Amino acid sequence: MLFLVISNPRADRPSDMAAARQGFWPWMAGYQASGICQHIYPRVGRGVVAVFKVDGNEVLHRILNEWADIIPAQFEVYPLVDLDATTALLASQVAASK
Repeated sequence: MLFLVISNPRADRPSDMAAARQGFWPWMAGYQASGICQHIYPRVGRGVVAVFKVDGNEVLHRILNEWADIIPAQFEVYPLVDLDATTALLASQVAASK
C-alpha cells in the first residue's frame, strides 16, 4: 500500500518549529535505503512530505510513532493510487517553492 504522509509543525509548540527549521535529517537515508520510503521531500520550516510503501496501516502507524520521536509534528496521512502522478505533483511543488 502507498501512503502520502505530510508532517506539519504545530505553531504553538516551539520544539515542532525548531525541528522544522532543520535542513537535513540524517535518518532519512535509512528509510530510503530500506525501500519503505519511496520519496522524502524536506520542506525547511514546514516539515516533511514522504511517500511510504508498506504492507498495511499497522506498519505505517509504527513508523509514524518512530517519526514522532524525531519530527515533533502533526501528521496527515493519505492513501495513494498513482505513485508516478503523485511524485510529479510533489516535485513540481518543491521546484515552485525554491
